[in-house]
Amino acid sequence: MELVTISDDQAGQRIDNFLATRLKGLPKSRLYRMLRKGEVRVNKGRIGPAYRLQAGDVVRVPPVRLSNNTGEGAEPSVAALEFLAGRVVFEDKQLLVLDKPSGMAVHGGSGLSYGVIEALRASRPDCHYLELVHRLDRETSGCLLIAKRRSYLRSLHGLLRAGAMEKQYMTLVRGDWQLGKVLLEDQLSTHQRRGGERHVEVGSEGKASASRFRPLQSFSSATLMEVRLLTGRTHQIRVQAEAAGHPVAGDDKYGDPAFNRQMSRLGLKRMFLHAHSLAFEDPGSGEWRAFSAPLPEELRDVIDQLEGSA
Repeated sequence: MELVTISDDQAGQRIDNFLATRLKGLPKSRLYRMLRKGEVRVNKGRIGPAYRLQAGDVVRVPPVRLSNNTGEGAEPSVAALEFLAGRVVFEDKQLLVLDKPSGMAVHGGSGLSYGVIEALRASRPDCHYLELVHRLDRETSGCLLIAKRRSYLRSLHGLLRAGAMEKQYMTLVRGDWQLGKVLLEDQLSTHQRRGGERHVEVGSEGKASASRFRPLQSFSSATLMEVRLLTGRTHQIRVQAEAAGHPVAGDDKYGDPAFNRQMSRLGLKRMFLHAHSLAFEDPGSGEWRAFSAPLPEELRDVIDQLEGSA
């Protein structure tokens, strides 16, 4: 049994959402059954799932055995925690900026034992609040924002909704890009395939998306691009690049298999997509904050190979 005293940053959220965050992997049916039976108490009294927590509330969280049938709920190793600790770009009382490695999901689920956010929570047991501000695909590396206060998370979400956060990526695409610096605007539709896999397509019924593509360096078979996201749709860069006739190198879902094999021979073992930088005006202080993560060594090596073969 655990007693949790609610801080100012945790105040205002519903008890069911608080428990869902704290007890990752617990089925929702079990969570609501705990609330109905009074296993969860606030200030020693019963509460319903819609109860909104207040600063100073003491929440009794009963002992729960999390299901591990899919591998979820497993603890990250010490090596994994140390590895992530070395990739922290910036940290203060409100924000943590991580250079997320390729191959690690931002959160656990779908058979994954843990993701970035679970590992960070495990490595910072005294940090009462850690939540993802946005997401990156599992194979995408680079700048990832994690809020350490609920109020700051809400403020950053407001910036994202208003399009007031600059997000720039670097990617390698197939062929010689002849479109110059261009704004690509498409309607993107997301479909759920068998097994829960998401697939995004350009279509007239989708959500509006916009990205600015700018070529940085051209090679005989590929072009290094900088992309600035103006919206944040699922798989946006990958789908728009493919629709423009220049799929992203190493992309197994939307890419060109022949091009991927060609890049693999040059040493590319992952998708070539990297969240290079993030910048925004701090909603509290008004200060301009900018963060960047250098292109990973394994991607720089591919560029060196392309330059050597040019």
